[in-house]
Amino acid sequence: MLESYLPIYGTIIVGVVFGVVMIKLHEWLGPHRTTKEKVSPYESGMEPVTSVKERHTVKFYLVAMLFILFDIEIVFMYPWAIQFKQLGVQALVAMILFMVLLFAGFVYVVKKGALRWD
Repeated sequence: MLESYLPIYGTIIVGVVFGVVMIKLHEWLGPHRTTKEKVSPYESGMEPVTSVKERHTVKFYLVAMLFILFDIEIVFMYPWAIQFKQLGVQALVAMILFMVLLFAGFVYVVKKGALRWD
């Protein structure tokens, strides 16, 4: 059973090793000249107008949490779609119910105005 996960583990290991090697190569081989321009904050090519410690509105975090919530729901749908033919009618009914509840949650969020950026 666990042998079927070996390609996934291999891909994760290769990805992590590649990322670490690229970061270390940049640290070792990249230029190390610091200038006033490099260390200054960048805000669309203009001088910064506010403090770095400015607070975000609650709306920003609400939209971020909603994105994560709906993104995780898609993660639940992916394995179902892969095994669709083997699961049968009961799994189809369960997924339809799941999607209806997900859509109802989305309608609720839209009606509450959580996605409006006023």
